Amino acid sequence: MRIIAGSLRSRTLEAPAGLATRPTSDRLRETLFNVLAPRIQDAVFVDLYAGSGAVGIEALSRGAARIEFVERAPAALKVLRGNLDRLGLTAGFRIHAAAVGGFLRRSGPAGRRPDGYDLVFLDPPYDAASEYAATLGLLGGSLIGSSGAGLLAPNALVIAEHRRKERLEDNYGSLARKRLLEQGDAALSFYAIHSSAQLD
Repeated sequence: MRIIAGSLRSRTLEAPAGLATRPTSDRLRETLFNVLAPRIQDAVFVDLYAGSGAVGIEALSRGAARIEFVERAPAALKVLRGNLDRLGLTAGFRIHAAAVGGFLRRSGPAGRRPDGYDLVFLDPPYDAASEYAATLGLLGGSLIGSSGAGLLAPNALVIAEHRRKERLEDNYGSLARKRLLEQGDAALSFYAIHSSAQLD
C-alpha cells in the first residue's frame, strides 16, 4: 500500500497479515479522497476499524487537523503504530485501542472539537454485517441511549466501505445516504445529517 497524495505522497505502508483485516485498496482510497478533497483541509477525521491506518494517514497527509484512529485488534494496532513510527508522525492523531461502539458511546465534548467530528470513515470486516447497523445507528442517534448525532459537526459526512452486493439502509436515525459509489467488489456509501446539503 502507498500514500496517494499530500505531504507523505508515495510513502509505503504495511498491512496486517492474514485475512481478518482487509485494507482499503489504493484505488478505492483515491476515489474516496477525490470526493472528500474539498472537505479534508483542517478537518477532524475519525478512522473507525482503522486496521493499518491507511485511510486516516492519507487524511493526515492531505491536511486534516486531527485523526482519531479506533482499532481494538492487537495485531492491527501493532501495524498501525509501526506505520506511524516509520513515517515519523508524532502529532496530529490519537489512537484509541477500543471497540468502536464503546468509543462512540464514551465520546463527548472533552478531547474533541465542540462542534463535532467533520468526517467519519468506517470499514468493519465485511463479514461483520451487524457492525454496520450498530455503528451507523450510533452515529445517527437511532439507538436507544445513544448520543450519536451529537458527535457530528452540522455538515459532517459519514462514509461506510462495504461489499458492493451488501446493501446498507438509506437512513440510520438522523443520517441519510447522499451518494453511493461502486468500484469492483467494493462500495462507498456517503451519509449526512438529514438537513445537510446534497453531496455533489
